[in-house]
Amino acid sequence: MKVSGGKAIYGASVGILMLEARFPRILGDMGHAGTWDFPVLYRVVREASPDRVVRQGAEGLLPAFIDAARSLEADGADGITTNCGFLSLFQAELSAALGVPVLSSSLMQVPMVNSVLPAGKRAGILTVSQSTLTPEHLAKAGVPSGTPISTTEGRSHFTEAILGDWPELDTAAAEADNVEAALRLAQDNSVGAIVLECTNMTPYASAIGHATGLPVYSMVGLVNWFQTSLRPKVWPKEI
Repeated sequence: MKVSGGKAIYGASVGILMLEARFPRILGDMGHAGTWDFPVLYRVVREASPDRVVRQGAEGLLPAFIDAARSLEADGADGITTNCGFLSLFQAELSAALGVPVLSSSLMQVPMVNSVLPAGKRAGILTVSQSTLTPEHLAKAGVPSGTPISTTEGRSHFTEAILGDWPELDTAAAEADNVEAALRLAQDNSVGAIVLECTNMTPYASAIGHATGLPVYSMVGLVNWFQTSLRPKVWPKEI
């Protein structure tokens, strides 16, 4: 058997573009390597702070994201993703700049979730910052107009710790913030599932689902799906 080369790193099909942050990355967070059942490649985009990307529209950061994505591709990533739902703004530009698939935002799964829900039901979005989640963010991810949205924003430990890049995180308080915001979203009778915009919400997905009784879709689940297409499972042959 002949094997072709061309990569610097082998065995890690997913490359993750990371914001430059110092808040704790707990298990379930994309930035905790133990979250994944497969190896991943990380690249931190310098000066892309949570505040700059989420609250300031990632202004001026596109070239840095493209450079980092190209670096991951050159090192061996077969697909590129990010750890912030607000980077849906860069989906088209990243796709145009790379030769591998790009999955920029958890928001991109909203249309797919809508397609599997019962008649009369739709996905609702839980975001870290509703005040800066613009129609452009939603449109570039293919999110239908009028989609219900709830947020942890507003005197919330979770939002302030993440966007303020605090060195400590009270996970109990963060979970309570997420559950409370999700329960508000679930009050809309049209909501049949919850899509977590913020990748840092994934550790609380189980608590959200238990509290609301609704399916919860996260970026980690979406990247797991993404990875299975980049590296399909090898099934044993029947004897």
